[in-house]
Amino acid sequence: MDPDTMRGDGGDIYWRRRMSVLIAVLVVVAVVAWACSSGGSGPERESSAQSSPSVSPTPTVDPLLAGLRTLAMGTASPSPTPTASPKASPSERRRPGEPCSDKDLVLSLQGSGKEPIYSGDARPSFLVTLVNTGPVMCTADVGPRSMEIRITSGTDRIWSTADCVSGEGTEIKQLRRGVPYVRMLEWNRRRSSSDCRAEPPAALPGTYVAIARMGRLRSHKGVFHLR
Repeated sequence: MDPDTMRGDGGDIYWRRRMSVLIAVLVVVAVVAWACSSGGSGPERESSAQSSPSVSPTPTVDPLLAGLRTLAMGTASPSPTPTASPKASPSERRRPGEPCSDKDLVLSLQGSGKEPIYSGDARPSFLVTLVNTGPVMCTADVGPRSMEIRITSGTDRIWSTADCVSGEGTEIKQLRRGVPYVRMLEWNRRRSSSDCRAEPPAALPGTYVAIARMGRLRSHKGVFHLR
């Protein structure tokens, strides 16, 4: 090209065109490079995100819940919880001097002889005790009608302290806690009956059973023999 043609306005137009083309090329290269970099990194990031495990934040543990879990697993022994002792209701509280309750009384009978065999004219004797196990002093009727000592042989009623009682047959006693009421009695080896015959017949030789009775209370049976 003739160098003269590069001068003047024609030369300026030429270089402007050349610069425009160069700028356009650079813009296209930059766009292509950006597209390649963003397009290529997208799948890689997605695949890496899928392949690498997600890290979840560590939850904050409540100390109370941790302690309950520990106790439930049995790795720690909980301190024993104090158990409140049951209190008697106002209706169950007894005042001193009131009649004794059956559940607070213990009735027992035992023979005084070492050998429960009575020969000849020997008379059986018995020791009867009544003990108050309640919290306060109470009263009980220990008269012969209320506290009965009965002797039987099989189904035969032989003798009873409730037979032929003169008067009311009541005897009220104050029973302090743990202090026994004691009664000693002796059987004359004769039968008794409600008609109170003047000469009751003598009991025959054989095996007999003695028992103390008081309302719903019963003592253990005492077995002995008459010869």
